[in-house]
Amino acid sequence: MSGHSSTAPSESASAVSDAARLLSEATDVTLFAHVNPDADALGSALALGRALRRRGASVRVSFGWPGEPPVSLRSLDADGLVVPAAEVPEAPPTLVVCDTGSLQRLGPLADRVGATIAAGGDVLVIDHHVANTRFGTRHLIDERAEATVLIVLRLLDEMGVELDLPTARCLYAGLVTDTRSFRHASAATHRMAARLLEAGVDPEATTRPLLDTHPFRWMGMLAAVLGAAQLEPSAARGLGLVHTTVRLADSDGLGSEEIDSVIDVIRTTSEAEVAAVLKETAQGRWSVSLRADSKVDVGRAATACGGGGHRLASGFTADGEAGDVLDALRKALDEAPLLG
Repeated sequence: MSGHSSTAPSESASAVSDAARLLSEATDVTLFAHVNPDADALGSALALGRALRRRGASVRVSFGWPGEPPVSLRSLDADGLVVPAAEVPEAPPTLVVCDTGSLQRLGPLADRVGATIAAGGDVLVIDHHVANTRFGTRHLIDERAEATVLIVLRLLDEMGVELDLPTARCLYAGLVTDTRSFRHASAATHRMAARLLEAGVDPEATTRPLLDTHPFRWMGMLAAVLGAAQLEPSAARGLGLVHTTVRLADSDGLGSEEIDSVIDVIRTTSEAEVAAVLKETAQGRWSVSLRADSKVDVGRAATACGGGGHRLASGFTADGEAGDVLDALRKALDEAPLLG
C-alpha cells in the first residue's frame, strides 16, 4: 500500500487496522459529515460508505444541516447514500464520524453519538483536525494529514477495497479543496492524487463545479461584501486583519457554498496576515471563517472564541452583534501564538 508518510507511526498501524476490522465486520453503518459539509467531509463519508455498501452492509450518510448536500457535491453521491437527518436511527449500531473535530460540529445529530455509545455501539472518528476532542469510542486521527480523505484512502487500502472511479472522485474532491488546489500538499499527497487520476478521475471536470462555478447572483453579493471590507493593519499582532460581513440580506437566494467562498477572495489581501468573514446565519447568529497566510495560529484564535480548526484555517460560531464578535476576535488574534 502507498501510505501517507506523515501519519504518526505509533497510531497508524494499530488505529488503521483496528478501524478496518471494525468496519469489515459491521453490517449496518451510519456515516456523518459535519454540518454544512464540505468536499472533504462528505467525500470521506461517501467514499467509505460506497465501499461498505459494495461489501453488503446497510449504509446511510447524513449531516445535521442543511437538508441536502450543496449543489456542487451532489454528483459525488453516485449510490444515493445520503439521507435526511430525520431518517438517521436514534442509536446507530456502528457510527463513523468524518472530518469533524467536536460534537458541536454535528449540530442536531450530535445526540446520536451518546445514544450509540450508551447502547453499546461503536463510534469511529476519522479526522485530521488538530483540536479534535476525541468524542468517539475509537479514533483514527492524523493531525498532519492535509485532508481527511487521505486517512480514508489508507483505511480503504487496509480493507483491500478496489479504488474505482466513483470512489476516487469522492476522494479527489476532498483532496483538491482541502489542499487549496494542492498548494498545501506534500510529495506523498501528490502521489496519492496520482493514484486517483490513474483510477480515472478527470481533474477539470471534478474541480470546476467545486471551485470555479457560481450563479450570477453571487457576483452582486461578492461586490457588496467586498465593498464593505475593512483593513486593520495593527490587528493580529501588528500583522494585519482584513474582514467583511455577509448579512442575511446579502446571501438571500444563495447557497452556503457561495457564502463560504468569500473567504477565498478576501484572503488575497496582501497587507493582511489574517482574513475573517462573518456570515450571518440567523438574526444575531454568526459563523466566522478565519484564514492566515503563514504567521498567526488562527486555530488557537478560533478555539479561544469557542471554535477550532487548523493553524491556518479555522472558524467558530457566535451570538450577538457583529461588532462584539469582531472585538472578541481581535483579542483572540492578539493572543494567538505565532508560527515558526
